Amino acid sequence: MTQKIKTIIGMTLFSLFILGIYLLGIARIFEILGVQYQSIWSLIIFVISIFILGLPIELVLGAMANLPVEKISGKITAFFIQFLFGFVTNLIVIFTVDALMSSINLSSGAKLIISLILTFFESVFGDKKDEHEEAT
Repeated sequence: MTQKIKTIIGMTLFSLFILGIYLLGIARIFEILGVQYQSIWSLIIFVISIFILGLPIELVLGAMANLPVEKISGKITAFFIQFLFGFVTNLIVIFTVDALMSSINLSSGAKLIISLILTFFESVFGDKKDEHEEAT
């Protein structure tokens, strides 16, 4: 029982750490782009809303992205298609969250740049399944 509690506490702390890094990254991007937000809580709600809304959209569009990628033999083309689907997914999520929140107002250019940055980092730090399959 004690090991389970330690595991749960450890996973919770790790998740909060990752969420904090993500939150600070979004805050820095907002600062660079000149995006104004009312309070740190509105920023926290914005980030959590991106996670919550992004999950079902990512499941649907991620599955749609994998269908053509399975048929393509070129790595660059497959990466481009997955990157494009990821960009569209992030753009839809950010547009929706921005429309629902009045405490953060993003310009269209800021939405595009934030979506592009998020997609880039998701691609770089994302699923390395293809590399593991080729190594075995």
